[in-house]
Amino acid sequence: MTLRRAIEKAEGNYSAYVPDLPGCVAAGPTVAAVEDELRDAIRFHVAGLREDGLAAPEPTTIAEYIEA
Repeated sequence: MTLRRAIEKAEGNYSAYVPDLPGCVAAGPTVAAVEDELRDAIRFHVAGLREDGLAAPEPTTIAEYIEA
């Protein structure tokens, strides 16, 4: 499964979320750490959906850079 994720620099750490999985978030001291935490959060989130008999949603988020 390939999902888009957003990583933001916060004060003293990084936070990340997956727009296509509401509530799937992670935080860590470095980008690498938050990516690892987010992978675990995605697996946990999708496993919970499956336990509840729900399918993981198809990705719908479009993300691009725009020059201004």
